[in-house]
Amino acid sequence: MIKIDPAVKAIVSSGYADDPVTAKHRDHGFSGMVAKPYTIEELCKAMRDAMG
Repeated sequence: MIKIDPAVKAIVSSGYADDPVTAKHRDHGFSGMVAKPYTIEELCKAMRDAMG
């Protein structure tokens, strides 16, 4: 996605704590991360944080 739009804001979600992408999500181009299972409030916070 970054190749298409370098300003893209994306968050990653996973239920695997040891996943290398979620552990270092910024290194993989994601603006944020939310761990499963999550609440709507947690998802909204991650989205707000990613948008700045």
